[in-house]
Amino acid sequence: MFDTLSDRLAATFKSLRGKGRLSPEDIDATAREIRIALLEADVALPVVRAFIAKVKERAAGAEVSQALNPAQQVVKIVNEELVGILGGETRVLRFAKQPPTVIMLAGLQGAGKTTLAGKLGLWLKGQGHTPLLVACDLQRPNAVTQLSVVADRAGVAVYAPEPGNGVGDPVTVAKDSIEYAKTKLHDIVIVDTAGRLGIDEELMKQAADIRDAVSPDEILFVVDAMIGQDAVNTAEAFRDGVGFDGVVLSKLDGDARGGAALSIAHVTGKQIMFASNGEKLDEFDAFHPDRMASRILDMGDLLTLIEQAERTFSQAEAEKMASKLASSKGGKDFTLDDFLAQMEQVRKMGSISKLLGMLPGMGQIKDQINNIDERDVDRTAAIIKSMTPGERHDPVIINGSRRARIARGSGVEVSAVKNLVERFFEARKMMSKMAQGGGMPGMPGIPGMGGGPGRAKKKAKQAKGKQRSGNPMKRKADEAAAAERRATGQPAAEPAQSFELPDEFKKFMS
Repeated sequence: MFDTLSDRLAATFKSLRGKGRLSPEDIDATAREIRIALLEADVALPVVRAFIAKVKERAAGAEVSQALNPAQQVVKIVNEELVGILGGETRVLRFAKQPPTVIMLAGLQGAGKTTLAGKLGLWLKGQGHTPLLVACDLQRPNAVTQLSVVADRAGVAVYAPEPGNGVGDPVTVAKDSIEYAKTKLHDIVIVDTAGRLGIDEELMKQAADIRDAVSPDEILFVVDAMIGQDAVNTAEAFRDGVGFDGVVLSKLDGDARGGAALSIAHVTGKQIMFASNGEKLDEFDAFHPDRMASRILDMGDLLTLIEQAERTFSQAEAEKMASKLASSKGGKDFTLDDFLAQMEQVRKMGSISKLLGMLPGMGQIKDQINNIDERDVDRTAAIIKSMTPGERHDPVIINGSRRARIARGSGVEVSAVKNLVERFFEARKMMSKMAQGGGMPGMPGIPGMGGGPGRAKKKAKQAKGKQRSGNPMKRKADEAAAAERRATGQPAAEPAQSFELPDEFKKFMS
């Protein structure tokens, strides 16, 4: 969603590199480019004006003029101001002192409230809660059925006493759900309300009546991040008519310009609390303004990546894999079964493209990342699963006839099987060297990571003394040059430190 904005900002900052100091003209030109980038991203004009004013004020101050690297200081200022307009600190849910905590979802029709109710329920379930989804959207056709299906997929309970499709009183359903939750020991109630195509009196009255009936601890306004400035106008109207405590952005993975996300917190004074960035129920998380600002500036989102990895990977399993790679057998204990298990764990974290997009600097190769075929992981898994247990344990035994059988079983070409086995051996060798030496192959180990200072000292000791080339022609030329220097009285040349690439890297350089 923020690709266009990120590209414009990156181009703006690139023009500042290499400048020892920034003149007032440089600051004005940078502010102008940032203003254009924000307006093109459909950010509300009052937000753009406030943002640019703060950036120019700080950029003209001492923190930039006295900085060793003014360009980086400007990037830092823009990052901090982006965090500010996105809401500042992360806002967390308020829970009731006496359960159940009541969360009411409100918004226009089509914003994704019903699906988001399931996503929020699944997210809260993962936090150790027992949520209950309540079907109070009794107007839209099949809304009750949709909520029941979503609740079933999320593995959470649903309260839907009325069939909907225009039948039933949503206020009564909402009120009765609280007693039902207490009886069934649900500590959180998520009320899904009806929407309209636009803000009208009937929508406001029904939302206000439900609010008064259940006294929610949190009213979350669900807004479609793809509808641009109209999202801000709708949020303001709903804030004034019914009121809400926080904002949830849906469809953040869309291809719109993202101005709503950058505007809504600043304009309404209510923070964005959650964001939905995909169709799957688990593609939902708390909204962190600082992390979103880092993504916009192509500085990555490593904290979210680490959190996803911690939720997916077992610590015991990770240590087991590491011990196999660091074993004295050169990592040969690490089998294709282990490789498949690791690959499936990564797949559980989500889309490969999205995971790579969280790394710093990936915006420069976003086209390649977007073109990654997610099905390649499935093909690799099919190849490995078509092998016998013995072949997965020791791929060395896979000869031509075995490759042909595996290819037929997995529906791929024989060359694909051959390439997979070769890549596995290369990856295992590389990971084993990194596990034993604590760094990239061919580099000294890092203390505490298996290499230790002893290995580095040993290599340094071996490097002392006269170095002789292993190439006879080069050695003969070196000796002739040394003899000529001695004859003319020139000082001996310092021996060059040769660097030999590991075998597994040489083919990439040919």
